[in-house]
Amino acid sequence: AADLPEPPSVKPKAKSKPQPVSASTAQPSADPVIMAAMLDAHPDYRVIRRLAPTLRFNRTPQGPVVRVVVLDTETTGLDQSRDKIIELALLRVDVDTLTGLPVGDVTVYDALEDPGVPISKEIQAITGITDEMVQGQRLDDERIEGLLADIDLVIAHNASFDRPFCEARIPAFTQIPWGCSLAGIDWKKEGYGSAKLEFLAMQMGWFYDAHRAEVDCHALLAVLGKPLPVAGQNGMAKIIATSEHPSYRLQANGAPFDAKDILKARSYRWNAEQKVWHTRLSDEAQLAAELQWLKAAVYNGRAARVQVEKFDARVSYSNRAGEIEVNQL
Repeated sequence: AADLPEPPSVKPKAKSKPQPVSASTAQPSADPVIMAAMLDAHPDYRVIRRLAPTLRFNRTPQGPVVRVVVLDTETTGLDQSRDKIIELALLRVDVDTLTGLPVGDVTVYDALEDPGVPISKEIQAITGITDEMVQGQRLDDERIEGLLADIDLVIAHNASFDRPFCEARIPAFTQIPWGCSLAGIDWKKEGYGSAKLEFLAMQMGWFYDAHRAEVDCHALLAVLGKPLPVAGQNGMAKIIATSEHPSYRLQANGAPFDAKDILKARSYRWNAEQKVWHTRLSDEAQLAAELQWLKAAVYNGRAARVQVEKFDARVSYSNRAGEIEVNQL
């Protein structure tokens, strides 16, 4: 297959007020590509196109190459301790680290698995996967492990969800660094109103039949190839760079009760089991700044001991603990 098709090149639309569309007796072209290009050039229209999966990227790398797997799962539910994978899809592809763009062939693996329990009507409605479709089906462990053997990074659009499911089913996933395109990119800062994959794809000009694992993988690969306006690189390059540095989970241990509103406003989350507010930070500079903010805004300059958990990409988004230390403010 050719490289992923982009919308036809047209001059940028000048900002203008909506214009009335006059009726015409001229016979319109029957070619949908021409009609789409004409509409796209009009200031009152925007055209989106069906996502066409790409199985080969005909470009030459300009720098070193890393091998990544873009991954998605469909499961019987959200509970990682109880629910099971019913579909697993992988796209294995080389990425030019200089540009963040995929190069060469894309290897695809997509298979269903019988979870051994009935699939709920709700999950069937979301995924389109029925009990009849998965009956007697099983993932090919040997094939998956072979695809993972020389992988540098696994990328998912909600790795905190997908990774525990994958590690429980295929232990080889525990040995590979993971990146997350949902948590690893500040989509709001980049100008997007939602971080949902289907929304991002549509904003970038594509639509597709979502909620099946393989097409979601193709959509994610396409989305990550687009430049990020603020970051100055594309999403794939951002995830690869982020995975090379540790991230941190900071707990505001013993935070005063009356600080709950400012913690919540700063995107801290409440862990009901541990009874503590916590947040995730992407690098050491953010951690240092957050420690200063906690001392001033939450603890009012008083001495406090907070817990910092350090994650590298081999542990991030898994259910396994990182390196824990207590920090004296």
